[in-house]
Amino acid sequence: MAPEFEKVEHKKLTKGRLLKNGTFILLGAVLVAVGLEIFLVPNQVIDGGIVGISIMLSHLTGLNLGLLLFVLNLPFFFLGYKQIGKTFALSTLFGVVMMSIGTNVLHPVPGLTRDPLLAAVFGGIILGIGVGMVIRYGGSLDGTEILAILFNKKLPFSVGQIVLFLNLFILGSAGLVFENWDRAMYSLIAYFIAFKMIDTTIEGFDETKSVWIISDRPEKLGECILNRLGRGVTYLRGEGAYTGEYKKVLFCVITRLEEAKLKSIVEDVDPHAFLAIGNIHDVKGGRFKKRDIH
Repeated sequence: MAPEFEKVEHKKLTKGRLLKNGTFILLGAVLVAVGLEIFLVPNQVIDGGIVGISIMLSHLTGLNLGLLLFVLNLPFFFLGYKQIGKTFALSTLFGVVMMSIGTNVLHPVPGLTRDPLLAAVFGGIILGIGVGMVIRYGGSLDGTEILAILFNKKLPFSVGQIVLFLNLFILGSAGLVFENWDRAMYSLIAYFIAFKMIDTTIEGFDETKSVWIISDRPEKLGECILNRLGRGVTYLRGEGAYTGEYKKVLFCVITRLEEAKLKSIVEDVDPHAFLAIGNIHDVKGGRFKKRDIH
């Protein structure tokens, strides 16, 4: 007899949550428009993805950049609806519309600098923060990732590899379109900076890490981590594949700033312990809140 599973109903977002998401998606879209029209576009520096294609097409045809951003992203709105869901698609549509309107409003405003390097750096920072903010609150401003998901099903490459290949092709094309290979190189700088800022905005500056420890003194280590670091510890039961021995495995979550102190604790209690530390993007629930240190 097949096991029965409890059906979990999908909960709709509350009005407060929708308002919060919408506000930050709007703010992110405005920042992207500022990064484009005040820094990148006046200096013929582009970003990757549909944004980069739109900038080059606008340069070649004279068509409005905001209109091109909306039209070229429109097909991906429908793909996003099928691949990810209604909420994501509507959030993406709202973000793209706001970004398009923002670029139209800011187009007559003169750029702040004519130095392409400064434009690439500051434009990449502002654009990356804006895109990261939109992604963090449930939307997207570029259809490249959705396209990569579709290609991933038919090609032996990961989504990240496909996105990288597409963007390298788009950024390299900037040298041909603007007849200046310096612009292609500045565009690569802007793309790299924006890419890092997207990660920082999504994950936050207070990077969280997961810790796994295998030790012959698990209880003593757990006690020291609790008392000296103020972090909770979970004991897991592990079995060695070679020896067949059972050992307690300690698991805990710390911040980046606590990593050095944790290593010091492990070194003091059991210098021969196995220690593995990895980055994690988000922590929710449980008892992650830091305890008082006595």
